[in-house]
Amino acid sequence: MDIIYSIDIIGTFAFAISGALVAMKKEFDVFGVIIIAFVTAVGGGMMRDVLINAHPINWIGDINYIWTILTAVVFTFLFRSKIAPLRRTMFLFDTIGISVFTLLGLQKGLNYDLHPFVALVMGMVSAVFGGVIRDVLTRKVPLIFKKEIYASACLSGGVVYLLLGYAEVHEDLQFITSALVIILIRTVAVVKEYELPKITKDLFTKAS
Repeated sequence: MDIIYSIDIIGTFAFAISGALVAMKKEFDVFGVIIIAFVTAVGGGMMRDVLINAHPINWIGDINYIWTILTAVVFTFLFRSKIAPLRRTMFLFDTIGISVFTLLGLQKGLNYDLHPFVALVMGMVSAVFGGVIRDVLTRKVPLIFKKEIYASACLSGGVVYLLLGYAEVHEDLQFITSALVIILIRTVAVVKEYELPKITKDLFTKAS
């Protein structure tokens, strides 16, 4: 689990940077940048823990999350102009991060004896709701509601994880395979610019 924990920290770092960049673009002060970076990085896990009454809350039980977020904020302040060319690298970290967040959240839900479907939802909450909170606080329509295939990739990987669990696949292979599904779906969707269908009119409206 040390490798998974390391990836979790890397994902937290990437999420914190993305939050800090949004806050800087909105011309927030230093405190505002830290808050937005914080909720982006750990808001999803915190919401999950509150919903399932898990204590201590994710970042409260592990101070490394706080240091990771603060380091990410300082890094963003110092190298903001250098980060833009690294968007592909940040996308990779972000994608790996949501895959790990999804599966760790799902595992935690199962460990709390939640129904598998509810645990699946908790995995998705862990992965995407930090970004939702960030967008709400910065007065933007959350990305997952209008454009990219994001939450759907998390749900798909979570379903694969559950199915492999029922098939009694080895835990490490179960985790890695499910994470790769999320990474693959997310990457292909962005590269090919796939989007979920939008409801623009009544499906039963007759053409005139």
